[in-house]
Amino acid sequence: PSPVLFQVAALERQIFDFLGYQWAPILANFLHIMAVILGIFGTIQYRSRYLMMYAVWLVLWVGWNAFIICFYLEVGRLSQDRDFIMTFNTSLHRSWWMENGPGCLVTPVLNSNLAPEDHHVITVSGCLLDYQYIEVVSSATQIFLALFGFVYACYVSKVFLEEEDSFDFIGGFDSYGYQAPQKTSHLQLQPLYT
Repeated sequence: PSPVLFQVAALERQIFDFLGYQWAPILANFLHIMAVILGIFGTIQYRSRYLMMYAVWLVLWVGWNAFIICFYLEVGRLSQDRDFIMTFNTSLHRSWWMENGPGCLVTPVLNSNLAPEDHHVITVSGCLLDYQYIEVVSSATQIFLALFGFVYACYVSKVFLEEEDSFDFIGGFDSYGYQAPQKTSHLQLQPLYT
């Protein structure tokens, strides 16, 4: 995959998290977009340090996406009904895909005492694919791309470092058997004419 694919996948994720008011993923996606730009810059400018920073970020990115998968599948003590981690506990918003998934029919529940002020209760039915699985597939795709990007960043960084080590700054010393001048015991002076 090209760097453009990495950027498109990150932007797609950012857009849908903005639509769902998912603040924690928005922040993580923003950092990821910056890291992808840093990785692209490191590749174009032959900067192995930027690529290594990008590779370290990708390890964190894989961990974050693994957490998202665990969150939406409610692994362990994680619960979507109880934990509002994705919104930093600032709102009751859920994934945008919950109401807008493929084939979903949203029906408002009128006169519900369950809804806090300024909110409404809805029922969602008829979805071809539940929103949890859409989020899991999105995170799994990000993990796949990150693993590929990690291998790419490590390989290209290694190539750049090898090129730096073998680069001849003056011009052919290694290939022509150049030997540095040897020190003499006395300094020879030459007359200077003006």
